[in-house]
Order: sequence, then C-alpha cells, then structure tokens
Amino acid sequence: MTHRNAPLSVEGRRRLIDRCRTRPISHVAQEMGISRACASKWVNRWRAHGDLGLEDRSSAPGSSPAATPPALVDRIEQLRRDGKQSARRIVLELAADEITISVRTLTRVLDRLGLNRRRHIDPDGDSNRAPRKIVARYPGHMVHLDVKKVGRIPDGGGWRVHGRGSDQHRASGRARTKDRSIRSPRPGYVFLHSAVDGHSRLAYTEHLPDEKASTTIGFFHRARAFFTAHGIVRLTRVVTDNGSNFRADAFHAVILAHAARHQRTRPYTPRHNGKVERYNRILAEEFLYARTFTSEQQRADALQVWNVHYNYHRPHTATGNQPPASKLRTGVTNVMASYS
Repeated sequence: MTHRNAPLSVEGRRRLIDRCRTRPISHVAQEMGISRACASKWVNRWRAHGDLGLEDRSSAPGSSPAATPPALVDRIEQLRRDGKQSARRIVLELAADEITISVRTLTRVLDRLGLNRRRHIDPDGDSNRAPRKIVARYPGHMVHLDVKKVGRIPDGGGWRVHGRGSDQHRASGRARTKDRSIRSPRPGYVFLHSAVDGHSRLAYTEHLPDEKASTTIGFFHRARAFFTAHGIVRLTRVVTDNGSNFRADAFHAVILAHAARHQRTRPYTPRHNGKVERYNRILAEEFLYARTFTSEQQRADALQVWNVHYNYHRPHTATGNQPPASKLRTGVTNVMASYS
C-alpha cells in the first residue's frame, strides 16, 4: 500500500511506463518528480512481470531463517487454547521438553495468532478471569506509597493567576541564563509524597523538593509516625511502584525493618497501587487545582490543612461516607474543629 505522500500510485506507474516507451527514462523521471533509479525500477518490473509488476509488493522478507518453526507455533497455539496458559507458563512447559524460546518471542507468536488476550481464546469473548478486588483486611495490612510531581508555583502566581502568554508566565518559563553558576529562573517542580492505608484510607502527604531515595526514606519514617499516632502500629505490606527511589536498596532495607513485606507493582500496571493513585486524583481535583495559589509556600502551608480535612472532615465512600479517621479506634486530640 502506498503512503499518503507517495509520488506514484498504481495509475501513476502506468503513466510512467507509457511515457518511457517513446522518451528517455531520465527525462520522464524529472518531469514526474522522482529519481531516475525509481523510474528504472518500475520500468524493469513492468518488462519482467507485465502489469502485475506495477502492483504493491509485501515488505515481508523472502526468507526468515530465524523464524519460529511452524511445528512449534502449532504447539504454542495448542497450549494456549487448551490450557489457557500464560506466555511465561508456556515457556516453562517448552523448557521442560528442552525447547528454548524467550517470553518476548512467544508473546509475538501469540499476537500473530490473535491469542494475546485471554478474551480472544473463547468464541464468546469471555475474559476467563474474574476481576478481584485488592482488599486490606485490617489497618496496616497494605500501605500504599507514591510520589506526584507537580509544577512549582512562582512567586506572585503563575499562568493560572495572570493567564497564559502574560509577562509573568513568560518570565517564569525563560531558559537558563548564560552564567551557569546562577540558578535557573525556571520554577521547576515539587514532589508530593503520599502514604495511604488501604483499610481505613487514612492518608498522609508531604511537600518535598525531590524524590530521591534518602528523601523517600525520611518521608516513610514520618508517615509511619503519623500512622502510629492513629493506632496503626504494625505494617504488614508496603506497596509501591517501580520508581528509582522505591527500587533503591537503602529504601528496601528500611521497609523490611518496619514491615513484613515490600511489594512493588507489576510494571505499567498502576491499578495494583490504585488506592494511592485514586488519592492522587482526589488531591489534584480538590486541592491542587481547586483554588488559585500565588506562591509555592502558600500551597505548602495549605497542604497541612488538607491532611486534616481529608482524614477528619471529608466523607469517603469506602468508609461508609465517613471520614477515614472514623474507621480507626485511635484518634488524635489536636484536630482543628474549623479552619479557613
């Protein structure tokens, strides 16, 4: 199939052949805006194969010596259809028969067969897998950690205050100065570290300058103290994604010193850490962009009020339309009754 900007379609190739019968190829190629080599290619194909030579050809190679043997493809299809096995399980089954194939190659084979999804195995399109909820059975059973990166608000407010294209907006977005020793005038980013208890939905968020492992370790200690003050003294499982700060050996060691297990989610599967991901969405909708801030310090101060509002005043559907702190036996006594 020709692409949208191709100078020659099938009809254009026929016109090329007609003109080259009485005129030099180079003259016709220049007239039609193509190279002489391209014109010669189509003329030679027409001389060898006739009108069929002007049709588009497949871009697939004529031979693939390293291709998966057809017999092995049939065996893979049989294992997939009969046992509904995953790609990794099929690889292990074949390895037991001394057949070596990588998981990536096998997934490509399943994709070509149209069996890469579980719902493609049955004719009725059933997924063959019942969705299961990730349920924390008690406070501290599953504590979810995540980091949300947000733009820093320049002093005086950003484009949300002054509008896009304003002088303040352009000034905050200028490139670095010529003198590299001077700090960049760009606002940069801040990082909101959050910890959410999967059972009670109790959440703790801090406004921090980076997402290094050392910073994350300090946040975890403070979050653990926050949970302890609310009666969550034992952490069974800490769930994180695969960020570099969560993959650090130092962070992993700290988690195992205070929890029974550190679980990292499957790559590119944020739903496995869905409770804190949903909390990040609430944080964005009801705090970060719900009002206009004129400085980063103002937003950082308001975050402390947000922690109290979310845990003690905001109803949550997962806790029976009650605040998260209501699901815990232990509370704190210094919560503000009202705030502005």
